[in-house]
Amino acid sequence: MRWISLLVAAVLAAAPFAHAFAEPVEPMPTDSVYRVPSQELVDIIDAPKTPHAYFSPDRDWMLLRERPSYPSIEELAEPELRLGGMRFSPVTNAPTRTWSYNGFLFVRIEDGEERRVTGLPDDGRFENVVWSPDSRSIAFTNTTSDGVELWTADLESAEARRVTGPVLNLVAGTAPTWIPGTKMLLATLVPEGRGDPPPAPAAPNGPVIQQNLGRVAPARTYQDLLENEHDAELFEHYMASELARVSLAGGIEPLAGPSLVWDFSPSPDGRYVLLQTLHRPFSYLVGAWRFPVRIEVIDSDGDVVHEVADLPLRDDIPIARGSVATGPRNVIWRADAPATLSWLEAQDGGDAARDAEIRDIRYQLEAPFDDPPDPLATFSLRAGGIYWGHDGLAIATEWWWPTRSIRWWRIEPGNPDEEPTLLREYSWEDSYNDPGEPVQTRTSSGRQVLLTADDAQTVYLIGQGASPEGNRPFLDSFNTITGDTFRHFRSSAPYYEEPSIVLGKDARLVVTRREAVDEVPNYFLRDLATGEVRQLTAFEDPTPFLRNIQKEIIRYEREDGIALNGTLYLPEGYSPEEDGPLPMLIWAYPREFRSADAAGQLDDSPYRFDWLGWYSSVVWLTQGFAVLDGPSMPIIGEGEEQPNDTYVEQLVSSAKAAVDEAVRRGVADPDRVAIGGHSYGAFMTANLLAHSDLFAAGLARTGAYNRTLTPFGFQSEDRTLWEAPEVYFEMSPFMHADTIDEPILIVHGDADSNPGTFPMQSERFYNALKGLGKTARFVLLPHESHSYRARESLLHLMWETEEWLERYVKNRAAGE
Repeated sequence: MRWISLLVAAVLAAAPFAHAFAEPVEPMPTDSVYRVPSQELVDIIDAPKTPHAYFSPDRDWMLLRERPSYPSIEELAEPELRLGGMRFSPVTNAPTRTWSYNGFLFVRIEDGEERRVTGLPDDGRFENVVWSPDSRSIAFTNTTSDGVELWTADLESAEARRVTGPVLNLVAGTAPTWIPGTKMLLATLVPEGRGDPPPAPAAPNGPVIQQNLGRVAPARTYQDLLENEHDAELFEHYMASELARVSLAGGIEPLAGPSLVWDFSPSPDGRYVLLQTLHRPFSYLVGAWRFPVRIEVIDSDGDVVHEVADLPLRDDIPIARGSVATGPRNVIWRADAPATLSWLEAQDGGDAARDAEIRDIRYQLEAPFDDPPDPLATFSLRAGGIYWGHDGLAIATEWWWPTRSIRWWRIEPGNPDEEPTLLREYSWEDSYNDPGEPVQTRTSSGRQVLLTADDAQTVYLIGQGASPEGNRPFLDSFNTITGDTFRHFRSSAPYYEEPSIVLGKDARLVVTRREAVDEVPNYFLRDLATGEVRQLTAFEDPTPFLRNIQKEIIRYEREDGIALNGTLYLPEGYSPEEDGPLPMLIWAYPREFRSADAAGQLDDSPYRFDWLGWYSSVVWLTQGFAVLDGPSMPIIGEGEEQPNDTYVEQLVSSAKAAVDEAVRRGVADPDRVAIGGHSYGAFMTANLLAHSDLFAAGLARTGAYNRTLTPFGFQSEDRTLWEAPEVYFEMSPFMHADTIDEPILIVHGDADSNPGTFPMQSERFYNALKGLGKTARFVLLPHESHSYRARESLLHLMWETEEWLERYVKNRAAGE
């Protein structure tokens, strides 16, 4: 295929302060109408979605959860309240902006038998799907126009039926869960006779007043917070719920009276419930996750048998990464015991910036909760999660942000006096030495515990297997006594094959998810002893018209010797020797590192299937662009130096190396390269336009541009504005808007809930560019959050991007 050079638009008079660009004859329209891009892009947006797989506790069955296409803007515009850092519907009493399913298919792993679930409503919006502990049925919710119903589907008959009407209250995200040892579920319900919400006062009773008397209480820039007393009353009204047992026949047994239920969890033996409820005083500075919370254990009659803690408002947690609240936190049930609580408590005041020999202690307390808790393990770093196995084995983790280190400890829950044994220590930045994650299996109570072998001391690990030749997922066994490791499986070319579930303690049978550049991911049953492989699913390629693209992971170096890499995509049939250089889009996202060696590692695979959607830069191959996706943009700070101390210099150097490599290969026209990114990638885009002349135009989606508006830290920056003012100023493209000489398309959702990326960031950045006479366009998408989801929004986004790239990149005159 021959590529024909494009006609170049005539150069018109440049705007004040602006670079001389080929200004289009007619400006892009600014009327508030959703527009539609080229048909190739419409087809990508409307492509069918592949189902999600969910394995039964006994590992005999796989549930395929089918997904509908993108919702309409009408659905996104449904009533929504934003209170306490949460978003929910006052009509359905459930979180908004969630992803639902519209069908289910049971697939038996042994022989591939399929059972389509029948009896589902045609317009169902199914969520919160959970297998019963005995693997005989599933429960799920269905969101209707009136509220949320509870449904079940039996495996034997594959018939679905409604258990309750629209009575569930899921405002806090408290999904129904099975009660172990029963045929019942635990759920939160809208209190009977709740009544109408409190009306807004016709006039305020007085001003909204906040006060601080010398207490250090830094807070990051959270969104959707309470703003006044009426907000607090609405929060209480909609959060109030009754905890109840629900039988499969629809019978309801109230267990705990109306309260602000934040979380609940039945004990593995089903005799108790760990219940967390919020209470006043609330806060205007932090979300509900930091409101005062009472943590109790109730019995099957709903009586309180033990109070774990009544924690106060936690609005004063230090901002140093790794800081936590004081008092019991992460209170959970031991998954391998009938009814034993476990939790962590900070020993350093919760302040990661404070020196301390012991930072955390993990405790446990067995029912009937009469004795003092036992210390289970102490940690010199910040304690993380724990993988329960049995009385003689659990794996506890600890981590430390300044050094990016992780440690695994072997502990014996049944013998707390036994000294923990260090199993692993590594940097999470060092992908090449990542040991993977422990494999878990489900108990008869439905709880996740370690899958073990060899007298219950060997565990299995599944990892991505990053290596210089690309990611090669693996399955290992690891003896926690001897430290010996054995590799059972490793993905090999031309596939990217990742173990999903191990079917037995001998790890002979494994279900994997296998894909290739031209093969959509599907599930396979692999016999590791015989090498036999049998396909379990037959998902089809949703965008077959783009499957013959050229894909290559390229490697190159920054001027300081740091190894970089990225994925280069070229159109089908394109040859740089025959067709010459193309306009190129570079889409990237910077990452911070404490190690130059880790920054240069390859963490991708040349054999992965590329999902194409609005979020994928690869779609622009359809418009005649070469694409460099995910090129390394490492920001490195070793020793006493912090990464952001030289953010701009390193960013520009990495970008220059990427452009130079694409030009050297003959695939990119150096005068027609665009840069783009989402969120921190948008921040990167604006900075590169401000501090370099490498690019013809920029695409900035949902970013932040003025770091002084996030004064208590951002991304991985722990220092405050007052500790490092020069860093905040230098990194803010808003402060350098006068040096931006290239056209920039700024897109933001007007309902962005992400901390730090308020829509105001884009609004003010655009106003600055406009005031300086720059070429800029600002698109505010109604009802969209940090990521976009309505079909109309996505098509319009594609149209905006297509038009911008056509006008300011593809048709840019040489040398402009």
